Amino acid sequence: MLPMTHHAQARTQQRGIPHFAIESLLDFGREAHDHRGAQVLFFDHHARKQLKREIGPDSFKRIEAHLGAYAVIGSDGAIVTVGHRTRRINRD
Repeated sequence: MLPMTHHAQARTQQRGIPHFAIESLLDFGREAHDHRGAQVLFFDHHARKQLKREIGPDSFKRIEAHLGAYAVIGSDGAIVTVGHRTRRINRD
């Protein structure tokens, strides 16, 4: 697990995103640049399929409610914030 800022720890708790969902994002999530020096990790269709194949259907059901989560990784390698996607993430 990457180091988390105090802001990210607070948002994790406030938004109810469990640590195993963040770890899965780090392991399987798709990466997009935000054009400000940070990277956004999220689950796209391919990442979801790969996650289900790797962890099995029972564990996947436990994490399925959190597949709309995203994490922002700063240029220093720390998790800056986490949240639930409400819009599409641009990948240009």
